[in-house]
Amino acid sequence: MANDLRWGILGAARFAAKDMAPAIHAARGNRLAALATTSPDKVAPFRAITDDLTVYDSYAALLDDDGIDAIYIPLANHLHVDWTLRAIEAGKHVLCEKPIALDAGEVDRIIAARDASGLHVAEAYMILHHPQWERVRALLDAGALGTLGHVDAVFTYNNPDRANFRNQRGTGGGGIRDVGVYTYGSARFATGAEPDEISTRIRWEDGVDVWAHTTGTMAGPKGRFTYSGLTSTRLMRHQSVTFHGSDGLLKLTAPFNGGVFAEAQAHLLRPDHSVAVERWPGVNQYVLQVENFAATVREGASYPAPLEFSRGTQAMIDMVFSQATDIT
Repeated sequence: MANDLRWGILGAARFAAKDMAPAIHAARGNRLAALATTSPDKVAPFRAITDDLTVYDSYAALLDDDGIDAIYIPLANHLHVDWTLRAIEAGKHVLCEKPIALDAGEVDRIIAARDASGLHVAEAYMILHHPQWERVRALLDAGALGTLGHVDAVFTYNNPDRANFRNQRGTGGGGIRDVGVYTYGSARFATGAEPDEISTRIRWEDGVDVWAHTTGTMAGPKGRFTYSGLTSTRLMRHQSVTFHGSDGLLKLTAPFNGGVFAEAQAHLLRPDHSVAVERWPGVNQYVLQVENFAATVREGASYPAPLEFSRGTQAMIDMVFSQATDIT
């Protein structure tokens, strides 16, 4: 369609081929139009999604294409800030994979560039586009759990491949940057709280965190509560988030990868031992993310995960690293 937001992807990452390229193609009002990669052997999965795809052999060439409106960046973590800023300079809207930066000061640079350009720039924080998280916040705001006392968040998977950029110190790897953005950020979003006292124990391998347990307190509109967050890239695949209050307990069974890890469900336990279960089958949060992005660009719609929110989560990550204790 003539009014579709035309997307280009920087880098033929496996995740881009498996999840985000199909999501862009499926999203209403959006079109996957171009790919830049230095690896011609990785083009085929993208062409299988759409034949109408322009392929460039350099990232700069894609940014120079006046026919592209928005850029999706799935590059290794240490490249996110540089290529986000280059894309903004080229006049493109940008959706960059998380973490969009490696410290909060770098997010500030991106926010300044966004504001100066008038473009829409966001971190690909897809979970906030899933309706289960709006539902969680609504339940907490309505006092469905009484007084909130504790939040527990877990996100683990086993990735022992030392060649993977997530296991490389020089590429901004480690479990906290990869999945801690979800265990920390989801608690912030649902409660409106920020950490005030936290401590973390971290196990390192080759300079990257492979196991981290963060505990402490967070404070916000719902008062002060304790927090526990576990991330690991060396434990069996698992994810869950639990909100524990005086009058109820709310547990999400697939809080971060609904429909992939398991069906997204919210279990609300009440003092009388009754359980109310809400389910969200068939929701693709990546498609919703792209559609919301386009709505912001085209219509000025409010965006669920603005850079200011991403900056807050990155500030929490910075705090975690600054106050961590190493374990063996």
